[in-house]
Amino acid sequence: MSNRQREIADALGVIPPFADQAALLAEVERRKAFIQDCLRRAGLKVLVLGISGGVDSTVAGRLAQQAVQALREETGDDGYRFIAVRLPHGVQHDEDDAKAALDFIQADEVQTVNIADGVRGLLGQIDALTPLSAERRDFVAGNVKARMRMIAQFAIANARNGLVIGTDHAAEAVMGFFTKFGDGACDLAPLSGLVKGQVRAIAAALGASEKVAQKVPTADLEDLRPGKPDEEAYGVTYAEIDAFLQGKPVSEQAYEVIVKTYDRSQHKRELPFAP
Repeated sequence: MSNRQREIADALGVIPPFADQAALLAEVERRKAFIQDCLRRAGLKVLVLGISGGVDSTVAGRLAQQAVQALREETGDDGYRFIAVRLPHGVQHDEDDAKAALDFIQADEVQTVNIADGVRGLLGQIDALTPLSAERRDFVAGNVKARMRMIAQFAIANARNGLVIGTDHAAEAVMGFFTKFGDGACDLAPLSGLVKGQVRAIAAALGASEKVAQKVPTADLEDLRPGKPDEEAYGVTYAEIDAFLQGKPVSEQAYEVIVKTYDRSQHKRELPFAP
């Protein structure tokens, strides 16, 4: 492991590879306890999470559901609830995957907020978009979608006196692959420190189908490229990112891409600049 790999892994709190299945299951229990502790410390009983159909939100959702179920059984208080929120922009091209995720999560409640009208209305008021190329305008709109989705989740959480769950993990964090104050905004992030392979392993251990656990990751924010894979945007694979974070050898090209992207996106992982 290079000094830079160690520095970055430490900064992101990367979890070492699971030694065996028992270690994986222990990590699952630790993260469910973390979710429960967040509710207790906040004095609240409701959790809210947007479900896209990807493995990250599926795992976070199932952990949240199991956490509140355990709290209900422990306390006898039916006020503990998990709300899964579908947040399509118009018609989602992989809607079947989102439905499969919801079937697996078995959330206490499912709500749907279609963000298309809100996004369209906001973009229509921004003159600065007019001179942009179609590709640049699509990129800006993608970030608006991510922020609109988080607005919806926080609105539901505010209305129900709850907390919003985020799905960021180490493999996305190192690449800055989230929208600042969009999907990067949340009250708790129970997948923090995990690499992508570990998220997939937890999904399988929780009983998710191979299709759900191994779905090709996509932010799906671009109208011009619906379903664009994360790895295409990165220029490296998740296997390479995971290896880098866990101190294993990677190619020189992958090393350079990951380090440069990490440095360039540092502002996303920090509080706003201040004097």
